[in-house]
Amino acid sequence: MKAVVLVIDVQQGLCEGEGAAFECPETIGRINRVTGKARLAGVPVIFVQHESAVGYLERGTPAWQLADGLEVKPDDIKVRKTTPDAFLGTQLEEWLRNAGTQTLVICGMHSEFCIDTTTRRALALGFPVVLVSDGHTSAGNDAISARQVIAHENATLSNISSFGPRAVPVHSDAIEFEA
Repeated sequence: MKAVVLVIDVQQGLCEGEGAAFECPETIGRINRVTGKARLAGVPVIFVQHESAVGYLERGTPAWQLADGLEVKPDDIKVRKTTPDAFLGTQLEEWLRNAGTQTLVICGMHSEFCIDTTTRRALALGFPVVLVSDGHTSAGNDAISARQVIAHENATLSNISSFGPRAVPVHSDAIEFEA
């Protein structure tokens, strides 16, 4: 399997303050373990950052920066996006195709927005997805808690079969990469 790890929107503004995502430090630790294993096997790591022209997550602001504690290496790739879909309006698909990518390992924030949208788009584009089941998080909402959002996304995304490729939730400890 020629894999690539996508770390989506693990940004400072989503990890602090009143609207901080659930268990950010723990989730970042699990993401760091996955990206560490990937790098040891020579698997590329791509960090996707959401940005807006003004206001929340404005490019260059402290909130827009990758989160404190997230391990980012000089060889990692960065992709900027402006919608919940990491493919829309970016060079991500072209880069993945040129690299011969066969599988995406997806983790990050927010489960019900950018993780969900990017995973569905990846499947529609023909990329199977390994969803790091304990490596994505949410702030929750008025209807359900963050823990429920995470569980819902793991269950929902893994039950989509209409695209052909599937999303398989895998615990961070169980994720292995071929060298």
